[in-house]
Amino acid sequence: MVEKAVFFREGLFRWHAQHSRPLPWKGERDPYRIWLSEIILQQTRVEQGLAYYERLVSVYPTVEHLARAPLEEVLKHWQGLGYYSRARNLHRAAQHIVFERNGIFPKTFEEIRQLKGVGDYTAAAIASFAFNLPYAVLDGNVYRVLSRFFGIETPINTSKAQKEFSALAQQLLDPARPGAYNQAIMDFGASCCRPRQPTCNECPLAAGCVALQENRVGELPRKNPPLPKQRRFFLYAVFFQGDIVWVRQRPLGDIWANLYEFALWEVNELPKELDQLAVQLTKHFLPNASHLVTLKGIHGPYRQILSHQVIHALFFTFETTADLTQPLSSHFLEPLTFSSYEARIEEVEQKLPLPKIIAQFWREKVIPFRKKEVFHF
Repeated sequence: MVEKAVFFREGLFRWHAQHSRPLPWKGERDPYRIWLSEIILQQTRVEQGLAYYERLVSVYPTVEHLARAPLEEVLKHWQGLGYYSRARNLHRAAQHIVFERNGIFPKTFEEIRQLKGVGDYTAAAIASFAFNLPYAVLDGNVYRVLSRFFGIETPINTSKAQKEFSALAQQLLDPARPGAYNQAIMDFGASCCRPRQPTCNECPLAAGCVALQENRVGELPRKNPPLPKQRRFFLYAVFFQGDIVWVRQRPLGDIWANLYEFALWEVNELPKELDQLAVQLTKHFLPNASHLVTLKGIHGPYRQILSHQVIHALFFTFETTADLTQPLSSHFLEPLTFSSYEARIEEVEQKLPLPKIIAQFWREKVIPFRKKEVFHF
């Protein structure tokens, strides 16, 4: 194993000397910026995360800037990346560093690991890149490289694989250059040992790769099939009064926490009799003022795919002469006034963090029809 580990490491370093990906966080030693990049890249492709990293570094150049920013502002900058718990955890951890650690970023793996939203992989990345500590990273790229090179059959989305691959990754790590080694193996997995169409003919590790020798490159790594996604069906009632629209902030404990949406009625399936349903919606949400509401349009269905759920939504747009600047709690049958907000039309897109499905509806169906700051269809 020692000889194979040496062959593996030396091959990676030779390859990386010629093929390092030019990314703005490469060579960075500031743990805050490394942390920021790693959180962004969780569940996100580098190509998509790059613009968000540059934007967030520009707006929040230090951990103190991030800690003192309003959460709603941070979520707005994060909009479009998804997995919003990452942004909430990032903000909470920044506040912990600034207000409880006097702005000093933790310098040990154990302390870094205790930050909200930081797991073993992220802690290893920060520890090795910022402080040159000997901790091996284990992300999707590393799983793939190790699985193919060593011919490992264990499905990588199991707890058994996490233990098995973690031990192997740590054994292969170059303790003298842990940061350089971690960067090399991740770049190698992303650029050479790709999920599809890997460049095996250019691979410096080909002579020792079990998957290549046994013609199983396309079979590894293995994964257990995912569970079926839960399907949810949302009916949104969008109430306009002049240039005012009523929105609410979603509570914790469900998807899109702290983001903004319209009055929501969740049902078991999307109905077919939509005109009659629009009447039911007004009576459901505005039982004392339904006579003041006029249906302007029905839009959708829209769909958004999340990690474990698929959201289907219809949007019912209404104009009303009811005063939306007044508290609406007396009108609503459901507890929809949690962090309720009477927003001007221009504020929705510019200031409020929105789920992707709502932002898409807003851009396609509201903004193009807005005239003189008054809502029209």
